[in-house]
Amino acid sequence: MQANDQKERKKHGELRDPKEWKGLATPHLVHLSLLLGTPVVDAAGHTLGRLRELAVTPGVRAAQVTEMIWGPKNALQAVSPAGLEQTPSGELRLRGDAHPRSFSLAEPLLLLDRDLMDQQIIDVHGRKVVRVNDVSLLWVFPESGTELRTIEVEVGTRGAIRRLLKGLASRRMVDRIAAQIPSNAISWDFVDLIEVDPARRVRLKISHERLAQLHPSDIADILEDLAPAQREAIFNLLDEEVAAEALEEVEPKLQKQLVEAMDSERAADIMEEMDPSAAADLLGELGREHSEAILEEMEPEERQEVKDLLEFEENSAAGRMTTNYIAVPMDSTVAQAVEALRNFDDDPETVTEIYLVDESGVLHGVVPLARLLLAIPETKVAVLSESGFVTCPADMHDKAVAELFDRYNLYALPVVDENRKLVGVVNADHVIAFMRQQA
Repeated sequence: MQANDQKERKKHGELRDPKEWKGLATPHLVHLSLLLGTPVVDAAGHTLGRLRELAVTPGVRAAQVTEMIWGPKNALQAVSPAGLEQTPSGELRLRGDAHPRSFSLAEPLLLLDRDLMDQQIIDVHGRKVVRVNDVSLLWVFPESGTELRTIEVEVGTRGAIRRLLKGLASRRMVDRIAAQIPSNAISWDFVDLIEVDPARRVRLKISHERLAQLHPSDIADILEDLAPAQREAIFNLLDEEVAAEALEEVEPKLQKQLVEAMDSERAADIMEEMDPSAAADLLGELGREHSEAILEEMEPEERQEVKDLLEFEENSAAGRMTTNYIAVPMDSTVAQAVEALRNFDDDPETVTEIYLVDESGVLHGVVPLARLLLAIPETKVAVLSESGFVTCPADMHDKAVAELFDRYNLYALPVVDENRKLVGVVNADHVIAFMRQQA
């Protein structure tokens, strides 16, 4: 079972076979939890202190330990792994040609114990926040000298058990017991260091492309699980479009916190990418001064859409509707309607039907998207319209809107004013959000 586990982890790049390290003598695995506290002695065997920390330098070679640190806090000493060797008794002996230096905790390095152990990181593959319980490292011996390299972080029970048993049994026995527990580790290749994070935390490397592949709900769940400082650091790395989608999925209280933590210009850029109704709801939760400052930074067209929605009651159809929909003239052909769909600025996945309006904007027909795409391009869209379609007034209450969706099995519901002019559309996801709030 353990062999299969290792095979699977190796398949996903989470475990490297020591034989894959070229130019090595006999590389061997060690764990941070058991390595810390190891006695450091000089060439004559005199004790210099105990190993307190390992440091890595953010950058291209962030997997390589650059400093091994020992001594009291007010007189720390450091040397590279090449300056130490392991003795048969398990001590770390300073080589005769090594030159230790004074070390300060204020140096711009990432300390594995202080900055990584027990900290939360984001598991992109599992789409969740996990806690680091241990770090696995590999002693390697290239021709240039001894090196110590980080290979993975333990986020499961195995690392926790190793730390729990430390001091109660020999290292060999602790490792033997821990090895019986299934591993849950993340390759160091996926770990990226954030120097700008005031909390000096570590997150998994998430490029804009990888973030775009995550569902907004998954990003929202991750944000909700993070501490405020980490949450803001991650959210600020998202581009406006991804941030907007994620912001629509998080709880209203957290939405407000995230927006209040950013400047008006950044908030405006994100809200321009949001559904207008969601942006209006969020602005309605902010203080008047902050809300007006964000509106001032928005582009004129998006600003006006949101302002119009802010005038409606939140618990009405108009308060739930979006003004992003596709409407075409009555005499349009299928080809023209498809072109309008191609030019739709918002998310095309939200479109389930296209609306037919006259010169005054009065709604005359509803055409399901599937029916449109199956028709001949020269066909007039009007002949594809539903024989009877459901609408609702702008002031209809949320509960009545939800009842219409349930009764007629709707995906979208056009909202009209007293003159039957189309003013917006309530989509199914808006109703689902309302029902979740009620629950």
